[in-house]
Amino acid sequence: MAEYLVRLAPEIATKARRTRKRFVGVLVKNIRDCLRSSGIAHTIDDRWSRVFVTANDQTTGRRIAGVFGVSSVSTIDARLPGDLDEIVRVGEELYRDRVAGKTYAVRARRAGSFGFGTQDVRVQLGAALNTYGTVNLDAPDVTVTVELRDGEAFLFCGRIDGVGGLPLGVEGRAVCLLSGGFDSPVAAWLMLKRGVALDYVFCNLGGEAYERAVVSVAKILADAWSFGDRPRIHVIDFDGVVADLKNVVTPRYWQIALKRVMYRAAEQVATEIGAEGIVTGEAIGQVSSQTLHNLRAIDDVTAFPVFRPLIGFDKYEIIERAERIGTAALSAHIREYCAIVPDKPVTKSSPDAARSEEAGIDLDLLRQTVADRKVLKPRELRAVDLVQPYLFAESIAEDAVVIDCREAHHYKAWHYPGAKHRDINDLAARFTDLDKEKTYVLYCAFGVLTAHVAEAMQRAGYEAYSFKGGSRGVMRYGEGKGAKAPMEILSS
Repeated sequence: MAEYLVRLAPEIATKARRTRKRFVGVLVKNIRDCLRSSGIAHTIDDRWSRVFVTANDQTTGRRIAGVFGVSSVSTIDARLPGDLDEIVRVGEELYRDRVAGKTYAVRARRAGSFGFGTQDVRVQLGAALNTYGTVNLDAPDVTVTVELRDGEAFLFCGRIDGVGGLPLGVEGRAVCLLSGGFDSPVAAWLMLKRGVALDYVFCNLGGEAYERAVVSVAKILADAWSFGDRPRIHVIDFDGVVADLKNVVTPRYWQIALKRVMYRAAEQVATEIGAEGIVTGEAIGQVSSQTLHNLRAIDDVTAFPVFRPLIGFDKYEIIERAERIGTAALSAHIREYCAIVPDKPVTKSSPDAARSEEAGIDLDLLRQTVADRKVLKPRELRAVDLVQPYLFAESIAEDAVVIDCREAHHYKAWHYPGAKHRDINDLAARFTDLDKEKTYVLYCAFGVLTAHVAEAMQRAGYEAYSFKGGSRGVMRYGEGKGAKAPMEILSS
């Protein structure tokens, strides 16, 4: 078993006594959730300004460092009575090999009354280690630290920097509009760091493959960064809303109107769950809908405060942060759904103009669409839950590219009207040659081989599916559409 010293983020330490007690209580709860979620047996001792964790897993320190509200974590090498001679003896024994041939420094901190001072520790332990290494107080290779408190001495060497911020949950709950690209997950992370628990609102413009990708991003935020909380993702099918919008709004105002109906959807969810605000990944000037004029026109639609933690970030900064958070690899492959973007979008709208343009939108349809949403709990989803429900299609859209992956003689005997033929191995190796803006439906004899290819394509940012039931399923579907297959094939 190893023992770890957990230091509080500075902002917690400066709070008034009552607030600090509450924050530390939430932090301890979140650390417990972190370790339990990892299957790590542990005990926690909360001592006001420090938290001590005992666990039997070598990854414990690194995991605790990822809990919001933690400044740093150190593995305690020795815990002994606060006796100076014993500190020097044990310290020399513990660290002589670590400092051998290197530069080192001894640091000491004290809380409470001892019969000696921190300078005594630094001088005497430093002298004992001087036989093995060279003192360098400015930039040592090794830093030995002795912390004195509650009549005890804690010896450790090195620390893991924590993520800082405030314990998740101390600042209430908001909803975050999540698109899955680089921006919105980073905006979500920055709000989580400030202690705001989040639910995610996903307005789906791109089908089930897109949903799978965005839910996967939400799962990273939930599993890696939402300790102490069980966030939900509210999946709203926006196809009908967008179709209605495009029928009544001037094309150059489509993006403004779309953002406004998304804000209305987020507001409806926020009201239902008791959230306090709406979070977005918008940054000034990044796209046409994010000019200062247009952001003002969009904000006008909701009474909720809108938080934009990325407002002053540039794209490079956002991608760099996404890489550190762990969402970049997925976000890089999520296809942009820009079918609603006009050729010449308005860049200087106003609240009055936006209200006038959206006057014909069916808000009852929007409210019902939000009410009919699907709610998922990312932390409860397994890997298989993020794959199987999204891989298989039971219908074929008119504009979909259908690819028959059976052997050539089966393709010649019958294939779905307009289907292209590709060898399954060739497709698996070279699908990146395909146009990423199109939707693909693949089929093979049983639908199993094409499911593997469709999964790889989805992970690379394609909207691709394997037809459920394989070739027989496609034949029956085609028959229903008037594309009859030979009877001997259907009955075989």
